[in-house]
Amino acid sequence: MQHITAPELAAWLADPSRPKPLLLDVRENWEFETCHIEGAKQIPMNLIPIRVGELDDDQEIVCVCHHGARSMQVAAFLERNGFEKITNLTGGVHAWAVQVDPAMPKY
Repeated sequence: MQHITAPELAAWLADPSRPKPLLLDVRENWEFETCHIEGAKQIPMNLIPIRVGELDDDQEIVCVCHHGARSMQVAAFLERNGFEKITNLTGGVHAWAVQVDPAMPKY
């Protein structure tokens, strides 16, 4: 699995020459409702095994959680299940709020 920082992800999302990744937010509903990166698809971590069929294994996927630990577990699960283009957001949505979007609510 690859790792990406919040500023690196922001640059990727802003680059029109690069295809956009799927931002897979694996946090719980209340966390996602509190704050999330625009355009993210939310599937709570515990539902990934039963909803993995909703994901395209050919698409770049960036896994996101609060601080990066749950998303790293999901990224490892996806890799074990044949996904090859998996990246984990280091520091999670908290790092995004601190380093990219200071107006984003933090919890």
